[in-house]
Amino acid sequence: MNNIKILWADDEIDLLKPHIIFLEKKNCVVTSCLSGTEALELLKEENFDIIFLDENMPGLTGLETLTEIATKKAHIPVVMITKSEEEYIMEEAIGSKIADYLIKPVNPNQILLSIKKNLDYSRLISEKTTSNYQQEFRKIAMDLAMVNTWEEWVTLYQKLIYWEIELESIEDSGMQEILTSQKEEANLQFGKFIDKNYPNWFSNHDAPMLSHELFKNWVVPQLSDSQPTLLIVVDNLRYDQWKAFEPIVANHYKKIEEKPFCSILPTATQYARNAIFSGLMPSEMEKQHPDFWKNDTDEGGKNMHENDFLKVQLKRLRLNIKHEYYKITNLTKGKKLANNFKSCAPNDLTVVVYNFVDMLSHSKTDMNIIQELANDDKAYRSLTLSWFKNSPLLEIIIQAQSLGMKLIITTDHGTINVTKPTKVIGQKNISDNLRYKTGRSMSYEEKDVLVAKDPKTIHLPRLNMNSSFIFAKSDLFFAYPNNFNHYVSYYKNTYQHGGVSLEEMIIPFVVLEPK
Repeated sequence: MNNIKILWADDEIDLLKPHIIFLEKKNCVVTSCLSGTEALELLKEENFDIIFLDENMPGLTGLETLTEIATKKAHIPVVMITKSEEEYIMEEAIGSKIADYLIKPVNPNQILLSIKKNLDYSRLISEKTTSNYQQEFRKIAMDLAMVNTWEEWVTLYQKLIYWEIELESIEDSGMQEILTSQKEEANLQFGKFIDKNYPNWFSNHDAPMLSHELFKNWVVPQLSDSQPTLLIVVDNLRYDQWKAFEPIVANHYKKIEEKPFCSILPTATQYARNAIFSGLMPSEMEKQHPDFWKNDTDEGGKNMHENDFLKVQLKRLRLNIKHEYYKITNLTKGKKLANNFKSCAPNDLTVVVYNFVDMLSHSKTDMNIIQELANDDKAYRSLTLSWFKNSPLLEIIIQAQSLGMKLIITTDHGTINVTKPTKVIGQKNISDNLRYKTGRSMSYEEKDVLVAKDPKTIHLPRLNMNSSFIFAKSDLFFAYPNNFNHYVSYYKNTYQHGGVSLEEMIIPFVVLEPK
């Protein structure tokens, strides 16, 4: 603590001389005065780092002085000191956003601690966070060398997310670069893990929960006759984005259960979300419901029949329940549902598919301003949080709480910021997604992709006898050799989905009860 400038207003300032001497020995510069009026005059002439304010002074009270300071110098932390323990004084002071509240008699160490909390807080937290991550870094590196099961990958990914969010508030680019390199290494290893294990999961009882079994095994057990359930599927929601707005939800709901599940491949809406609502893998959807299913090369919308799929699944599961389905694709639809949400009270199950995050990721590709606002994962989380706080979706959740609804929040797949191109060549009817391709006679870099030469082995439709699927690993995206540089510059550092990565495949399923 060097040369911290303190303004201390107290009508008994002479009694505080020992405290002031103590602070001056700690290299603080203390300016003292006897009233709130004097304090406001000094603030006009000089800048201070922190203000100590006695509540009970003649003339302007501490609370009145605090109000004046808030209008003129709101950025300066104010510590209120009072003899009174009356609750209304504390409430008013806290409501006025004081930095700390101390009750007389105070000792010098209390004052010093308050200064450290308010002025040195960021540095202390930064140092502690950096130190803790440095210790954890070695453990994560060791885990990366040995991780070999889905559960271990989930634990590792959750650790990486935790540290990513912890480190984003500190100004240590070195630590952030180390974490980024760990995430890249984790995704490389995860790609190998999926390549080796994914085809076997469809006949393995120890497999992770996959999209097509989610509704039957995890949603249905939450349904009850005595309590309505709201199922919210936020399209394209990454695990770290859920963690960003979880505290907002926690104001209204208490978490009962949180467990990640695995998005099927391709990690794209027409495959993964249709799988959730149909309870079927894509090849089964194509075979059993050709009127609902469309392949990549078919004309028309690929997600027009989610409610139809859901109705069929409910019938197959012999669930005779009252349900309604809503898809929100713009602000107008969101507000309309929020305004009329009470009408959902009689439902056993209300399903809301909310498309904002998906639109955000696509807008990042198409709009320069979004690219600037969400130029990395930290900014992407921040933008998602800002949207959620002001969205009709939050209004819907608040209304669901008032109606006593159980709440389930989940998604169909995540997304990843792609940074490196990998070349692909195919015929004209090759699909156009940047993270997966399906078609005939494709040429590609084998090290960069997971290949399904026979799509049936992973329960995907085969467009023709020789068609296959390829999925980009890590943060790669497919680019054609023709006009390669233009293509790469347009899509680099955009959020895409459809491929193999921790961000796309390990996704949240959360059950909450109203507070």
